[in-house]
Amino acid sequence: MLPALPTPPVLRRALPALALALVLALPLGLLGGCGLLRSQPPQRVLLDALALQIQLTQGAIARALELETVGLPQVSRVRVEEQEPVRIGEARGLHLRGRFDWRLAGDPIRVDSPFELWLAQGERGESWRLALPSGAAADERQQWITHPLPLPG
Repeated sequence: MLPALPTPPVLRRALPALALALVLALPLGLLGGCGLLRSQPPQRVLLDALALQIQLTQGAIARALELETVGLPQVSRVRVEEQEPVRIGEARGLHLRGRFDWRLAGDPIRVDSPFELWLAQGERGESWRLALPSGAAADERQQWITHPLPLPG
C-alpha cells in the first residue's frame, strides 16, 4: 500500500473556498438547465411592448367613453428595476417592473411612469409577445392574452 501524500498548505486553504464556489454555482447551473430566462429582452422589445400596452389601454378607454383614439404614444428611456422568470402558459417569460418616459401623440408633456410587463418568448427565442393576465378562478392556472411584438432587428 502506498503512503498517503501530504496535502500542500495552499491546497488545504483553497479547498473550502472551492467547495463553497461549487455549492453556490450549482443552483445557477440548474436554473440555466431548466430553461428559464436570465437575460433581459432587447431595448426595442421593451419600447414596443410598452407602446402596445398603452395603445391597448387607450383603445379600451376610448371605446368605453365613445371617443376617438389620438395616435401612437411615444415611449423612451426604459429602466428595468426588477425582473423575474415566469411561465406564461407553456412559454418561457419574464415579469418586469420599472419606470419609463412616454407621451401621447401631439402632447408636448413627457411623463415618467412606473410599469409592469409580462413578456412571453417565442419557441426559438427570436420573438416576443406582450402577455396580459386575463384572470383565473381560484382553482385554475392564470390565463393569458398575448399580442405579438415586431421582431427585434
